[in-house]
Amino acid sequence: MDVRVPPGPGLPSGLVITSGELVERFSRSPGPGGQSVNTTDSRVELEYDVSASTALTDTQRERLLARLPSPVIRVVATEHRSQHRNRVAARERLAEQVRAALAPPPPARRATKPTRGSKERRLDAKKQRGATKSLRGKVRDD
Repeated sequence: MDVRVPPGPGLPSGLVITSGELVERFSRSPGPGGQSVNTTDSRVELEYDVSASTALTDTQRERLLARLPSPVIRVVATEHRSQHRNRVAARERLAEQVRAALAPPPPARRATKPTRGSKERRLDAKKQRGATKSLRGKVRDD
């Protein structure tokens, strides 16, 4: 069962990670399931080694390695009772992590100068606040 990463920003044609590049491990899940939890290996742990992947281009691999804390992406799914549903959930999570890491960074904010009106409003507010504060603290004996 391959992992399909849908097209998105930074990934115009999508990506298919073959199942041969994934390492799956199964174990007992602490989640819902009643007594069957004690006998069924429904927890899925999925690992994907970015540095050894053949599905990525060189630029994609460099971008992933620069943005991820480790060259191996590890995903765990335990929320479902069946192993099959946890496998699907883990693969979807892996695809989302890869797609998010491959997305280009948002454009940097361009610095703009404050407008004339905003400067005047700021100064008027400062004058008003100063006038309010000047009325404080003076006690007169009349």
